[in-house]
Amino acid sequence: MKKILVANRGEIALRVMRSAKEMGIKTVAVFSEADRNAPFVRYADEAVCIGPPPSNQSYLLGNKIIEVAQKLQVEGIHPGYGFLSENADFAAAVKKAGLVFIGPSPEAMDIMGDKLSAKAAAKKFNVPMIPGSAGAIKDLNEAISVAKTVGFPLLIKASAGGGGKGMRLVERIEDIEEQMKMAMSEAKSAFGDDAVFIEKFASGPRHIEIQIMADNHGNVVYLFERECSIQRRHQKVIEEAPSSILSPEMRKKMGECAVSVAKACNYSGAGTVEFLVDDQMNFYFLEMNTRLQVEHPVTEMITGIDLVKEQIRVARGEKLSFTQNDLKINGHALEVRVCAEDPKNNFLPDIGKLTTYRIPKGTGVRVDDGFEEGMDIPIFYDPMIAKLIVHAQTRQEAINRMLRAIDEYQITGVSTTLPFCSFVLKHQAFTSGKFDTNFIKNYFKPEMLDTQKEQEAAIAALFGTILVNKDAKVVKQDQNKTVSKASKWKTNRVN
Repeated sequence: MKKILVANRGEIALRVMRSAKEMGIKTVAVFSEADRNAPFVRYADEAVCIGPPPSNQSYLLGNKIIEVAQKLQVEGIHPGYGFLSENADFAAAVKKAGLVFIGPSPEAMDIMGDKLSAKAAAKKFNVPMIPGSAGAIKDLNEAISVAKTVGFPLLIKASAGGGGKGMRLVERIEDIEEQMKMAMSEAKSAFGDDAVFIEKFASGPRHIEIQIMADNHGNVVYLFERECSIQRRHQKVIEEAPSSILSPEMRKKMGECAVSVAKACNYSGAGTVEFLVDDQMNFYFLEMNTRLQVEHPVTEMITGIDLVKEQIRVARGEKLSFTQNDLKINGHALEVRVCAEDPKNNFLPDIGKLTTYRIPKGTGVRVDDGFEEGMDIPIFYDPMIAKLIVHAQTRQEAINRMLRAIDEYQITGVSTTLPFCSFVLKHQAFTSGKFDTNFIKNYFKPEMLDTQKEQEAAIAALFGTILVNKDAKVVKQDQNKTVSKASKWKTNRVN
């Protein structure tokens, strides 16, 4: 494989291209008119405009992307994440066109892309499941019957898709009908499938996922876990590896369950098996993401494995370059998603020009981004500007390093999630490791960011006053010493 097309945009397109370049592989970018001047377009060896800004007229045009690949004699297509990355039909079309899809087989994507079929496959390997409906809920009477068995609170969830869409929390039996209709409507709109199911809502839940990698020769390994419990609207904001709550025994047990899930669908490539861990430290299978995750860099930092390079090697038919016994956890890594969102206004997306954009640097700091100073944040896509990742030997050192990096990150022109991330990292619940997916609900109010800013300004002013007083004292002491020396000189002269 000497040339690949990256069917994506922004930071993930650039990140894939860099690994490909290190492997001596040429890259092709496809882009919309909104991304014409984006860094990933300039970085690629070749670039082709495939349509107007809306993704359904550009990045979701699978047939057009395949046509470009064939015209430019591309051998493989890397989908990144989002867009077509978990589209089994696209993966099948790539294969039919005589190209290599750098990801799992269409069959594996079909099984794991539907949460219900994924649960059925995992259940065969005795992977723990959250109590809930055995399949899709057909009508209101069935929903009420399952709810009485499962108990409240419960979740109504879309069978297809992810990202928190088609998901509703229900705390009373009187609300089931309304919430079920809303979940089905949102699922139909987002995924073209209104199938929903019911799960028990775990108390004090932690969202922990296991990174797996598999080749086409029967080898499957797990690359430890990522803690993803800091979320807004069921979407992650801060991730870390490893989790602060897992013992080595539990880590091994969850990792082996993740490997079983991968084997259940004959998986190959990079994938993530997601689990829910309750307040009693019981873990349950949630779903499998059949692609590279946004937060994959924290796994790379603690293992030293380039996951994109491994994806490409597996797609070329090679065996994994490491075994389970080769993998060790080195230090601690944190990632914050730098999104153009306003934390003071319910994290609503913000648009505008990056008037100032300067990234932090230094030991153990990595920034995966796709923007430059002066660029506009387009309204057509996900509002993520960048991923800020740090690595250190201990969790506390990683937290301190991340806070330093956030302070150095200069962005003006749009609101971002950076102040919120700083708030989380300083909060006692986070630093102690005693938090769950309800962090925002339990600890955060928008006005707290103003309070934090005022406190920091007061501390800075106090520190400045102390320095001024200290300098004044030093000057006074120096003046006294000068006078004293002058007196001694005068006395000596007289003598």
